Amino acid sequence: MRKDRRILIVGSGGRLGAALLRIFGRDFGVTGLNRRQLDLATGDRMDDLLEPLDFDLMINCAAQTNVDRCEREPAEAFALNAEAPRILASVCSRKGARLIHISTDYVFDGEKSEPYTEEDEARPISVYGESKLEGERQVLADGGNHLVARVSWVFGPDRPSFVDWVIDQALAKDSVAAVCDKFSTPSATSDLAFMLQPLLASPLAGIIHLSNRGACSWQEYGQWALDCCEAEGLPLRARSVGAITLSDMKQFLARRPVYTVLSTAKYERVTGAPPRPWQEAVRDYVRESVVPRCRQSVAGE
Repeated sequence: MRKDRRILIVGSGGRLGAALLRIFGRDFGVTGLNRRQLDLATGDRMDDLLEPLDFDLMINCAAQTNVDRCEREPAEAFALNAEAPRILASVCSRKGARLIHISTDYVFDGEKSEPYTEEDEARPISVYGESKLEGERQVLADGGNHLVARVSWVFGPDRPSFVDWVIDQALAKDSVAAVCDKFSTPSATSDLAFMLQPLLASPLAGIIHLSNRGACSWQEYGQWALDCCEAEGLPLRARSVGAITLSDMKQFLARRPVYTVLSTAKYERVTGAPPRPWQEAVRDYVRESVVPRCRQSVAGE
């Protein structure tokens, strides 16, 4: 294990945080704090919890990510997604540490038809997006060499996501449907960890976009996942994903941006390493995580 980097991961109980804790723990000295150990809602009291800890890099994966809850509870959204990152950035600067803050594609309004770059104006259309954008501003206003990393449609083995839902539906039911007119890029937590690794010791500050390569709708994403499951011999009841539209989703309280594909051109210029296509990442996830889980479940019945 390399001791030259001491990493603190805030939000280590979440989908991305848990993956970073597991993957970076192989090579670095890593400490993880989940919500029970560090609650962003405690505000300035986080100072007392963080002060004794020894780290030179913090990665903040914690946030209120329930888009509709943010719409119902805007004060909570801004406390967790904007004020808490301000405090974390301040703590890092005081300790001489760097902060990598994880943000979201929802800071954009979705009006473009080509991938968003870091230079594009952020114009969120939901409280969730507004609170995350304010969190970005607070982190970057701190003055340290902090980095904001925007990600999209994150999936991985540590917590279920859309890809797990659509596969479980197809295993249990004769039909499944997903939104066909909303577009972004599925991003595997393992790939995001790989993309973050060369940035850990980099002096790069500001904003960077991280995702797998390509773009798809939720329907296309789900269909590819089912195709991968069928190729692996899983006993699907539904083999195709039907189409519904965003306007059909009457239960949604907050507006969702229609197109939030993130350009990774800046990342590729900085590192020389293009991300792999989202299809490859989903295929590997099905093989390595979904298939073993499903077969274990069948064996346990």
